[in-house]
Amino acid sequence: MAKYAIIDQEACIGCGNCEGLAPDIFDLDDEGLAFVKTDQNQGSVPISEDKVEQLEDALEECPTDAIKVADHPFSEQD
Repeated sequence: MAKYAIIDQEACIGCGNCEGLAPDIFDLDDEGLAFVKTDQNQGSVPISEDKVEQLEDALEECPTDAIKVADHPFSEQD
């Protein structure tokens, strides 16, 4: 099943854990906050299946729970 990710930048402290664990998925912006690279943090592009394990590792290691993961695009969330 496809997974979608987004960073809650209000919660992000810019520690870089996600970028370190999943550099193909996450990066830090000019303000030092994490974002999802594939769709500029919109939660609209699925994470490729070969990267889901990295996504799960980053999710576990985020100290502020800023990484949000869903089975559907975030634009479809209620």
